[in-house]
Amino acid sequence: MKALARWLVLVLAAGVGLQIFFLARVAMTRWVDPQSTAFQRTQAWAVWREKGRLAWHRKWVAYGQMNDGIKRAVIASEDGGFAQHDGVDWDAMERAWQRNNRAAQRAESSKPSGTKSGGAQRTPKIVGGSTITQQLAKNLFFSGERTLPRKGEELVVTYALELLLDKERILELYLNSVEWGSGVFGIEAAAQHYFRKPASQLGAWESARLAVMLPRPRYFERLPQSPYLASRATVIQSRMGDVELP
Repeated sequence: MKALARWLVLVLAAGVGLQIFFLARVAMTRWVDPQSTAFQRTQAWAVWREKGRLAWHRKWVAYGQMNDGIKRAVIASEDGGFAQHDGVDWDAMERAWQRNNRAAQRAESSKPSGTKSGGAQRTPKIVGGSTITQQLAKNLFFSGERTLPRKGEELVVTYALELLLDKERILELYLNSVEWGSGVFGIEAAAQHYFRKPASQLGAWESARLAVMLPRPRYFERLPQSPYLASRATVIQSRMGDVELP
């Protein structure tokens, strides 16, 4: 029993130490611009293993040097309630869970009879309900794995970001860290990569197009003429005027 008690104490101490580490790292981002994120390093390493080369294009740009259009477009596309919520939009997460559950049920019901569960079949599209703050938490500290312990840590970091940083800083960090293609990180690199211009000079439609790419940036990088990309960008552009900036 004593050995078990010591083991439980060590596990608890390790958990508390990990939370303190995350809080300290989050507090530092209030003043220090991160040179890279866990997600960026994971993606760069994956490209290195696949292609044998380092793909890393990133240049930090301050919040005030970004065109307001890209801020409005990303909020309209990714997180319409960004200026109001406390980091987590539970209603959006519930709606996403319901849509994913219905998609999985449709995929199962449309499977031909007699098809084995291990046979080839179309995987239903997964719809996310994460806020910009949650996505930033994942990008800063975690890889792309989806486990319950990792999601729990993500929530801790999400609330820490909202507690210790203001909304402008959260959006600045997000726009400078998010992936926009293979080895393309941050809005400045994306603006140069796709439109050969700085982020400060992006137009409304260009901003909307980049925002639409975010859930699947490497997919749309390969399909720049995608009809969905163009039509969805038009929809996002029409919503940008109603966005409340932090």
